[in-house]
Amino acid sequence: MPLIFRALFVLIAGLLMAETVAHASDEDRPHITIGTQEVGLSAGYLLPHRLTEDHTTKQQGPAVMPSWMITITDPVGNSWYRGQVSIGAEMVYIQFQEPILTHGIGFTPKIKYMFVALDRFRPYMEFAGGPFWTDLGGKIPEESTQFNFVLTAGFGFSYFITKQAAINVGYRFHHISNAGTKYPNLGLNASLPFGGFSFFF
Repeated sequence: MPLIFRALFVLIAGLLMAETVAHASDEDRPHITIGTQEVGLSAGYLLPHRLTEDHTTKQQGPAVMPSWMITITDPVGNSWYRGQVSIGAEMVYIQFQEPILTHGIGFTPKIKYMFVALDRFRPYMEFAGGPFWTDLGGKIPEESTQFNFVLTAGFGFSYFITKQAAINVGYRFHHISNAGTKYPNLGLNASLPFGGFSFFF
């Protein structure tokens, strides 16, 4: 786990240094307007959090998240927080490798705020939530149902290698539970460092 975060830190620091050394020309600067669409693919590795003594399951495994978004605002604000809002949807697939090899899949509406004060390097915050199915339900003490909901919140950094393509790295906090529809419902909590790419058109 420390190695993952060290690698992310080195990558982010390198992108920031590149941004300060050479600013994008007007031709290469990303130009995102209302109606600009984004398709992306991210992948990461789920790392468990046991928040209470009753959380005993060490669920972990790889995750894949294809997504689609559309920009719904022009840049707002005049300082470092200047940014744009996008909405869209994402599929999430998780292969749980512990405590048993099993799977989970969900669909989450999503909202993102991307900071645009810099040229190519653009931090963002994102939130998503929606239905999630996993056959862990009934096999671990934290979950009693196969049908659940997944909530995620996180941040990331996009670096535009061209005006239409960007590479992304980031972090999300994941919570999976059935919203109290059946008990026990302690829920599963995890961190998800990830990387991926996006194409804008």
